[in-house]
Amino acid sequence: MAGMLQILTYLLAVYLIFKGVEILQVGLASNRDGRGGVIAIGFISLAICFAAAAFFVNMQDEQAKSMQRSATSLPNFGNP
Repeated sequence: MAGMLQILTYLLAVYLIFKGVEILQVGLASNRDGRGGVIAIGFISLAICFAAAAFFVNMQDEQAKSMQRSATSLPNFGNP
């Protein structure tokens, strides 16, 4: 079960990074004269998306490690 949740979390992380890049591309493709603010918002959103993705992946990995530790501490469960 933890493996499936990790895969879904990794997919979420990739999606967040792609959405951050997409927002940045909208700012870079803008033809307006004052597009500096839009580009700044794009870079800020990319940084926030990257930080959120790293947080979610780290949180899910810690949960999987915790489940592994508790499963191996059970007698005759973690040892084949």
